[in-house]
Amino acid sequence: MTHGIPKRGLAVASFSVLVALAALGCGSHEQETPASAPLEAPTSPTAASSVSVTLDASTSALDFVMTAPVEHIHGRAPESLEGTLSLDLHDLTQSRGLVKSDLLKLEVLQSKIDEETHEFTEETRNERQNEHMRTWFQISDDAPADQREANRWVEFRIDEVRDVDHADVTAMTGDERRVHLTVAGQLRVHGVTVPKTAELALVFHYSGDTFQSVDVRTVGPIDVNLAEHHIEPRSSFETLAQKTLGALGQKVADAAPVTFSVTARPAR
Repeated sequence: MTHGIPKRGLAVASFSVLVALAALGCGSHEQETPASAPLEAPTSPTAASSVSVTLDASTSALDFVMTAPVEHIHGRAPESLEGTLSLDLHDLTQSRGLVKSDLLKLEVLQSKIDEETHEFTEETRNERQNEHMRTWFQISDDAPADQREANRWVEFRIDEVRDVDHADVTAMTGDERRVHLTVAGQLRVHGVTVPKTAELALVFHYSGDTFQSVDVRTVGPIDVNLAEHHIEPRSSFETLAQKTLGALGQKVADAAPVTFSVTARPAR
C-alpha cells in the first residue's frame, strides 16, 4: 500500500469503506439506524474438488479515495480483512464466501486544495478528523459496546460467481494461473445490507499440481454510497450534526470507491 492517493482503478473489499470530514456543528435531533442482521456464511460447495481457504489478514489492504472539489479523503485499512472462501477448483462458478473488514483499523488522511497554487496538498493525518469518521460510523468511544461491535464490521457475502474466463483452474498449467471473474452478493455496512457486485482478478499459485494459495484483488472500485448505508454527519453516537451530507458536498463525496487485495491459503 502506498501513502499517496491511490489510483481509482486498482486494488484491492469491501469492502469496506469510507469517510472523514472536517469539524461539524452539533445538532439535537436523533435518528435510529436501521440494522439488518449480520450476514451468515453461504452454503459451501460439496464437490471433492472444493477447498476451503482462509484470508491472511497480514497480506490484506483496503483503500478508498473520496474526491470532492476542495478536499480529497484517503481511507486505508491495512490488515483488516478476514474470512473464508470455499473454492471449487474444477468449477469456480460454484465457489462461495464471506469476507469481513474491521473498521476499527480504518484511518483517513486528508489533502486540501491550495488557494494559491490550486493544487492539492500532501496528505496529512488529523486525529480529530479520524474521531469524526468513527462517530459517523457509530464506532466511537461513546458508542455502547454492543452497537460498536456490530458497526465495526463491513461484510460481503459472495452468493454467485459469473463471467469467469477460466472456470476450471485444474485444467490450467503453470505455477501461476490467472483468472478474471465477477462476484455478486450482499454488502453490509453500518447495519444496512444492499446487493453488490465486484470484478476480481485472481492468481492461483501452484506447486506442480498442488494448490498453494490465491491472490485476490479488485479490478475496479466497489462504490459504497454513504446515504444508502445511513452514514451521516454526527456529533455523537445518537445525535446527527446540523450540517447534512449534502451541505458538505464541497468537502465530502457521497460515495467511497473501495478497492482491496488479499491472499488466501488452504485451511490447515
